[in-house]
Amino acid sequence: MTFRLFKDEVRRLLQQALDDAGCPKVDFDVSEPQHKEFGDLACNVAFQLAKPLKKAPPKIAAELVEGLKLKIRDTLVLSAEAHPAGHINFKADYSRLSSATLARALKSPENYGYHDSGQGRHIVIEHTSVNPNKALHVGHMRNVIIGDVLYRIMKATNHRATVLNYVDDSGLQVADIVVGFKFAGFDVEPPKGKKFDHYCGDAVYVKINEMYEKDPPLVEKRKLVLKEMEEGKSELARFAADITLRVLNEQLKTCWRMRARYDLLNFESHIVVSKLWGKAFELLKNSKITHFEEEGKNKGCWVIEAKDEEDKVLVRSDGTATYIAKDIPYAAWKLGLVDDPFSYHEFVGQWDGSTLYATMLGGGKPASKEFNGGERVITIIDSRQARLQRIISQVLSKIGAGTREYFHLGYEAVTLSSDTAKAFGIDIGDRQFMHMSGRKGIYVNADYVLDTLHAKAYEEVKMRNPGFTEQQLNATAEEVAISAIRYNMIKQDLDKIITFDVKESLSLEGDTGPYLQYAYARSQRILEKSGQTVDNDARFELLTHEAEIAMIKEIAKLDLVVEDAARSLSPKSLARYSYILATTFNLFYEKVPVLKEGNADIRMARLALVKALGVALKNALDVLGITALDRM
Repeated sequence: MTFRLFKDEVRRLLQQALDDAGCPKVDFDVSEPQHKEFGDLACNVAFQLAKPLKKAPPKIAAELVEGLKLKIRDTLVLSAEAHPAGHINFKADYSRLSSATLARALKSPENYGYHDSGQGRHIVIEHTSVNPNKALHVGHMRNVIIGDVLYRIMKATNHRATVLNYVDDSGLQVADIVVGFKFAGFDVEPPKGKKFDHYCGDAVYVKINEMYEKDPPLVEKRKLVLKEMEEGKSELARFAADITLRVLNEQLKTCWRMRARYDLLNFESHIVVSKLWGKAFELLKNSKITHFEEEGKNKGCWVIEAKDEEDKVLVRSDGTATYIAKDIPYAAWKLGLVDDPFSYHEFVGQWDGSTLYATMLGGGKPASKEFNGGERVITIIDSRQARLQRIISQVLSKIGAGTREYFHLGYEAVTLSSDTAKAFGIDIGDRQFMHMSGRKGIYVNADYVLDTLHAKAYEEVKMRNPGFTEQQLNATAEEVAISAIRYNMIKQDLDKIITFDVKESLSLEGDTGPYLQYAYARSQRILEKSGQTVDNDARFELLTHEAEIAMIKEIAKLDLVVEDAARSLSPKSLARYSYILATTFNLFYEKVPVLKEGNADIRMARLALVKALGVALKNALDVLGITALDRM
C-alpha cells in the first residue's frame, strides 16, 4: 500500500520543484526503472521539458535535483539523483517505508492491498457462455478463469461488478442433441457414473454430426427441431428446454469447482421472445446505421457498414436475422441503451453462498440488484470473434453509448501438449501439441483435467504429509489442482496460444500456482515453528538486509498492481506480481536466518516481515481465485 505514498510524494515534490523553477506545465511519468541500481523510481520530466525550455535533458535534470535537495528532508524519499542520460532517479527511505508498510499489512490484513479506484462504478462482465449441449473442455477453462479473475480484480478495487453467463438455448448445437435423443435412438439417460454434459458432448453431439453425412433426412429433422424451439410451445420445445437445463446445471458444477461464480444467466430464447431485437432494429434504422441493399451481392439484405471492413449482413434476404443481429440488442441491453424487458427469478444457490438469478419473461421476483446498465461492459470471447465484436462496439457508439464503454477482451486458443494428449489417450502422432474440436470429439473435458490434476496432487500431498486424514488429503489436493489450472491460464499473455501440460502445471518449482501456495505454506510454517506471537509494532528499522528490503518493497506494491490490473484488464500482471513476491520470499528464506537469529529484536522484526509477506501473498492469491494453504 505504501509504495503508492512514496510514488505520490515523489510526484508532489517534483511538482513543487517545477513550480519553484517556473517551468511550464508538462505531463511526466514516474515509474520503476528497468534496472534496480537506478533506484526505486525514475522520472522522465527532463525529457518532457527539453523542447519548451530549449535545454538538454541532463542539464534540466541536474537543476531540478538541486531544487529537490531541501524538499526531500523528512519524507519517504531518501535521495534524488540526476542520471547522465537525463532521467531523475529516486530512492526510498526504507527506515520510514518499512515501518509504514509492515504496520499497515499487520494491523489491517483483510483489506491490505485493496484500493478504492473503482468508487462503486458498475462493471458488467460476460464470460463462459458455452453452448449447453456438452461439457466444458480445457479451452473453455481459459474463458471461465479469465472472467472470474477479472471479476475478483474489479471487486478488489471497489467496482460494482456483475457477472453474466449467456445461454444459447435456441441454437443449432442444442438442436443437434435433441435430434439425437428424439430421432436417432440415443438413450436420454447417460451410462452409470457418467455426467450428463459429458454424455451429450462425447457421445450424442459428436455421433449425430457423423450421422448427418450418412442420413440426410436427419438434417431435415434438425430444421424441424429449430423451428419448434423458436416457437417454444410444443412438447418438443419443452423437451429441448429440459435437456438444456440438465446440461447447464452440469456445466455450472464444473465452473463452481473452478471457484467461478455468476450473477445472472441470460437465456437466448428469452431475448428472442422479448422482441428486444425488433426494438434494436428500429433504433438502427432510425439512426441510419443499417440500410437496405437494392443491388449487388447483398441484394435484399439489411447491412451495416463496417469501418475499414467488408459490410456485415444484419438481416438476410429471406428475412432471417444473422448472428450479429442477436448480439447487438443483447450488447445494447448490457449497456442499458434499451429498456429492460426481463423479469428475474432465483435459479440456484452457488458455492460461495450467493444467489444465481436467471432471466424470465413475466412474473418472477425482484432481483437484489440491477444486472445491466454498466458504465463499462466487458465481453470475454476468443479472438476469432474480434471482427464481430469491433462492429458491435462501433454500432453501440453510434446509438448513444456516450461515456459507456463496450469492450471485447479476446484471448487465443488452448492446445494440449503431446505428453498431456497421450496421458488422456489421444494419439496425435509426431505433433508437439493438439488443437481441439468439439464437433469432431477431439478435446479433453475440464472435469477430466481437474480430476487428473487432483489425482496427481493427492499422491504428492500424501507423500509429504503422511499424517493427513483422507479428508485433508482430498481437500488439499483439490485446492492444489484448482491452483494449477487457474494460474496456468492467467499467467500467459491473452494474445498467445497456451499449450497446457499437466505435469508442468503441478510443479512446486518455477512459475506455477502450487509454487505460490508452497511459498505461503512455508511462511506459515516459520511462524508456527517460532512459537511466538508476532509483535505488530516490532523494530522494523532493524530490517536492512538487501533481501529484507526487496521483500518490503514488493509487499508495499500490492494495491498498485491490483489497480493496474483493473485498469489494463490484465490478470497476467497480478499473476506475475504474485510469482515475484513468492520468489523474493524464497530468496529471503535462503539468505536471511529467521528462527536461528540470535538477536531477539531482529528475530521478531523478521517474523513480522514473514507474517506481512503472508498477508500480501494470501490477498494476491485470493484475487487470483487461489486458496492460500497453511500445509501442503
